[in-house]
Amino acid sequence: MSAIIKFLMPYPSVSANSAGNKKIILLSPRGFCAGVVRAIDVVKIALELYGAPIFVRKEIVHNKHVVDELKEAGAIFVDELADVPSGARVIFSAHGVSPAVRSEAAERKLNVIDATCPLVTKVHLEAVRYARKGFSIALVGHSNHDEVVGTMGEAPDCTFLVERPEDVEGIEFPDPSKIVYLTQTTLSLDETRDIVAALKEKYPLIQGPPAQDICYATENRQIAVKAVAPLCELLLVVGSQNSSNSRRLVEVCEKTGVPAYLVDDKSEVKLEWLAGVQNVAITAGASAPENLVDELLEYLRVDHGFGEMVEMEIKEEDVRFTLPNELSEGAMRLHTISNAMPVSAKG
Repeated sequence: MSAIIKFLMPYPSVSANSAGNKKIILLSPRGFCAGVVRAIDVVKIALELYGAPIFVRKEIVHNKHVVDELKEAGAIFVDELADVPSGARVIFSAHGVSPAVRSEAAERKLNVIDATCPLVTKVHLEAVRYARKGFSIALVGHSNHDEVVGTMGEAPDCTFLVERPEDVEGIEFPDPSKIVYLTQTTLSLDETRDIVAALKEKYPLIQGPPAQDICYATENRQIAVKAVAPLCELLLVVGSQNSSNSRRLVEVCEKTGVPAYLVDDKSEVKLEWLAGVQNVAITAGASAPENLVDELLEYLRVDHGFGEMVEMEIKEEDVRFTLPNELSEGAMRLHTISNAMPVSAKG
């Protein structure tokens, strides 16, 4: 895939140390994906409609700054539904939940708003469909990740977790002619390819999903990293440590031989990483806010003399997801009220 490169206006001269023509290559697409935008909007709209507190099971998306901001707005994040008062309103995170969690919510008469990413829901539905047909499911993913826990809960008796190619040898499926592989949506493309190849080698009749489970945003950001690796000496990925897709970006870059680091924000950048670097690439995981990227760019410009910047765009993204049914009508009402208000009342 050929990259579209946009040359943005260069930064103004900042200091004598910019004479070395130090450059930032800003990758696009980066940052929020459609599922993350939807999940964050769900919490914000729920707070507007119903007021604080709104409970959220697990982190709505895996980003420290996003979670902290929503906490300040009145969201209360809990690990389990047992921490939510009976009858209260609770939001399920973008990573999805198992049927057992849904049953618990119903038993405790919780008012549920489901912010599960539609692409995660797709994998859940595939698991249910294949399980009903009597298939064993090889779920490619990382143990204890919220998304994997939820997906495995759809068909726990016939789902086998596969984290590495070497895991395949130790798995014995009941019927080698009825196996399907599904994947976590935020995996490394290369890592997944190797695991699937190992599965196919041992079980030639294994089937795959009609369309790949790895989401478009994960794929696009990894392709961008591969494209920029030959052009830079360092990659900085903005994202939290518990963000699977962000960690995969670091791994993809490191496999090319270029150092890469995951940072929540500019404060985590270490000076030794920048030593001798003339070209630094910047991207952000699918749950990282753009303002953190802007702050990192300014930090590199002002404090470290990276006086030029180009944006390398690999692919345009125009995916949008509708709000959950539980919120769509209320959101329309809010929109109507806001548009009817005089300008002075809107601030």
